[in-house]
Amino acid sequence: MQALQSPPLRASPLDPIRKHSPHLTTTTNVKPPFTTRKLSYISASTQPTTISAPKREKDPKKRVVITGMGLVSVFGNDVDTYYNKLLSGESGITPIDRFDASKFPTRFGGQIRGFTSQGYIDGKNDRRLDDCLRYCIVAGKKALEDADLGGDRLGKIDKERAGVLVGTGMGGLTVFSDGVQALIERGYRKITPFFIPYAITNMGSALLAIELGFMGPNYSISTACATSNYCFYAAANHIRRGEADMMIAGGTEAAIIPIGLGGFVACRALSQRNDDPKTASRPWDKDRDGFVMGEGAGVLVMESLEHAMKRGAPIIAEYLGGAVNCDAYHMTDPRSDGLGVSSCIERSLEDAGVSPEEVNYINAHATSTLVGDLAEVNAIKKVFKNTSEIKMNATKSMIGHCLGAAGGLEAIASIKAIRTGWLHPTINQFNPEPSVEFDTVANEKQQHEVNVGKMLHIITPTFLLSLNNADLEKKRRKKERKTLQHL
Repeated sequence: MQALQSPPLRASPLDPIRKHSPHLTTTTNVKPPFTTRKLSYISASTQPTTISAPKREKDPKKRVVITGMGLVSVFGNDVDTYYNKLLSGESGITPIDRFDASKFPTRFGGQIRGFTSQGYIDGKNDRRLDDCLRYCIVAGKKALEDADLGGDRLGKIDKERAGVLVGTGMGGLTVFSDGVQALIERGYRKITPFFIPYAITNMGSALLAIELGFMGPNYSISTACATSNYCFYAAANHIRRGEADMMIAGGTEAAIIPIGLGGFVACRALSQRNDDPKTASRPWDKDRDGFVMGEGAGVLVMESLEHAMKRGAPIIAEYLGGAVNCDAYHMTDPRSDGLGVSSCIERSLEDAGVSPEEVNYINAHATSTLVGDLAEVNAIKKVFKNTSEIKMNATKSMIGHCLGAAGGLEAIASIKAIRTGWLHPTINQFNPEPSVEFDTVANEKQQHEVNVGKMLHIITPTFLLSLNNADLEKKRRKKERKTLQHL
């Protein structure tokens, strides 16, 4: 297993507040967590040193900030709707009805329903594309809108210095499966000419770049569960090295089809709790019996601080530091002692200039597997000695394991937790493992100021069922920001 840790984020206090945040909308059936919302923006007059910290990068050309978020999820395509449903503890796990799953031992998952790409992909292309590509394009364009780069505003940036790095664990699996079926049943002449282009893993990044005209770094990374975090890490390094001013980065996945489900069934990795799907994903619960498949896309807009300041961008967070390694142990099983993951976390903290004592919130990988959940906890406890000061939750308890998109969707949930001061629950905590020793935010959301001196930090270790581990750390300023009344 390889491990990755990517440059973290911090948001900064800005003046003046230029506009309402695009993340101030709420769903009608979920009460928003606050009546006021903390916002932060960077203006050209803001001095970079106002958000600097000792031992951290001070050059605004090398500091990497997040200015936009976009997603496609089982809870819809809106960031606030997604997070409010997480806060309410709603499960997105339901019986699969996209195909006849009645003969499979697992017949449920985090299947997306009612997805529409209207306004983002033209009808002709939309009919041809694999869902993996559709999710990528929609999430990427939504992230740009969130970054105040929608419509004509995109023409104001240097597109030769803007890139796309959106990965996927499985690629265009539906297109691939349909192509194989056509070959077997009707011969090679019936294979669509789009079979190869729409099946390969880099096509999501390529199509998004073509539509946007982005001519900077463009490729994909496929490292299974760690895909999104690898993409964040690589994208940030492109900016740090001066190769790009802006990167769209994240992950996309659409594998809930017969061959995808069957493949994970063959691995004996999935829960078989068919009588009660909504409680099937239960990280750290003694009765967990495997993970639950999910799908979607999670994408961030990453920029150099200098670039964001020049265009007066909304700053959501700052990406601080990362690391990558390999535990050299097994294709799917993590080391029981967690050595690969723990050393990766330590390197990430060192690169970010953050001490373990500063961290008091972890969004865990926590897939609900028998071995993986505890192996991850063991690794975390090697680094963070005082577990009483840390709260840890699991997004997968509600949306399932979104494979290559998992890190992207969980990064967005983590940033929302930092910005709102509310942690979503880990649901289905009925019979907790006593060795976990963390407050797992069991079953009910918790209000939590992620205090790290005057900073906020988050770490997301990602590993299991891959050859990779990933660790993502983000942070933002706690004080020195203006508030808007939530209307």
